[in-house]
Amino acid sequence: MKINNRFTLRFHFSIWLYAISCTILYGQEPQEKLPNFIIIFADDLGYGDIGVFGNPSIKTPNLDAMAFEGQKWTNFYAAASVCTPSRAGLLTGRLPVRSGMASNGRRVLFPNSKNGLPASEITLAEQLKKAGYTTAAIGKWHLGHKEKFLPTNNGFDSYFGIPYSNDMDRVVKKSGKEYWNQPNDSIKTEHFNVPLLRGNKVVERPANQNNITKRYSDEAVAFIENQGEKPFFLYLAHNLPHIPLFASEDFLGKSKRGLYGDVIEEIDHGVGNIISALKAKGLQDNTIVVFTSDNGPWLPFKDNAGSAGPLRAGKGTTWEGGMREPTVFWGPGLIKTAVISDIGSSLDFFTTFSTMANIPTPKDVLLDGKDLSETLRNGAPSPRNSILYYRGTELFAVRLGDFKAHYRTQGAYGQFGERKEHEVPLLYNLVIDPGEHFNVADDHPKVIEQIKTLVMQHTNLLVMGENQLIDRE
Repeated sequence: MKINNRFTLRFHFSIWLYAISCTILYGQEPQEKLPNFIIIFADDLGYGDIGVFGNPSIKTPNLDAMAFEGQKWTNFYAAASVCTPSRAGLLTGRLPVRSGMASNGRRVLFPNSKNGLPASEITLAEQLKKAGYTTAAIGKWHLGHKEKFLPTNNGFDSYFGIPYSNDMDRVVKKSGKEYWNQPNDSIKTEHFNVPLLRGNKVVERPANQNNITKRYSDEAVAFIENQGEKPFFLYLAHNLPHIPLFASEDFLGKSKRGLYGDVIEEIDHGVGNIISALKAKGLQDNTIVVFTSDNGPWLPFKDNAGSAGPLRAGKGTTWEGGMREPTVFWGPGLIKTAVISDIGSSLDFFTTFSTMANIPTPKDVLLDGKDLSETLRNGAPSPRNSILYYRGTELFAVRLGDFKAHYRTQGAYGQFGERKEHEVPLLYNLVIDPGEHFNVADDHPKVIEQIKTLVMQHTNLLVMGENQLIDRE
């Protein structure tokens, strides 16, 4: 039968008009595929501990490649200088002092702590679930070890990891100084009765830390391989290079930097496996991977600690070495290649990923994060121009633009001096002097006044959350 071409054209045109009218009438526009997000979070990694940030002896080819193909951020900050508050800030987009996950006494949670992240806090996982994301947490949690505080009750569909730091639950009866001064081969994984959980069930105790980095990375790869059409969020929080240090057989003794270098190189290898898994699934153009750390290096542990590079001090302090972190964003289809010297923070993940996933941020919650999406996509200037450096519940220092003012300073873990109050704040130009050596307060009284105004605006509106870290069993 011969078909009339004019009739066929009219028929197809009618179908097209009908589809267009439905789109206009009902707003049913074709939906862009939502991006996947992966956060890889190291523990106690220093600013100078990976190759692309200047380490001369630790080989990190996969992280280096991420930086060359994505964005290297040179002024990126953790939410705090120790574990628990830093993780609370990352996952909520709020200063830890607001959620009560900061304290001047016990600065982190311990195995005998009563509390954890309050249920009223909205985590990044809970936020992304609103758009149908599959969510997984792997590694160190440290936001409460009791069941109601675990990842699976905070928006994550699955969890595999340890609930607090890998040096806790130590069973060897020696003083801390005596124990940690031993040779590395005398420090055994069975000395730490830390549980390994899957979901909310203990599957191994003590956790075998000799191969825990490999197991975390393998778990991450398996999670990626098992994903279907739904977007996903993966939070991989390594419990290393926090001491005690352990590396698997394939990496032990391989780095020029000793055991610490072995650990970093194994983490880097796992990063490479994750990138390969994304490429094998064809997900590289629709996935953002970010690598950063919870705080700076734990310097009293000498060879078993990292390096803050050109920055002053380390973990536990509000000097730059305590909170400025080596940070890389990767996502070939989503991120414009660049070196970003503007300011960013782990507080910004919540807001940025919400924007990129087309999820409105909660209206009844005061967020401290900024939206970095245009910086990531197009290299636009970062909207963040300031950083608040809290130690516990006290504001110690403030950065505004190029300048940082210290209202009080204090070392940590027996290093970098006693507490000092500064009636006239110390002032450093971090662009010229990232090591905070040269106080230029006398030369910039207007800058000090500008920072003072920022502090007043912040403190006048601050409502502190009830302290969740102080109570113990």
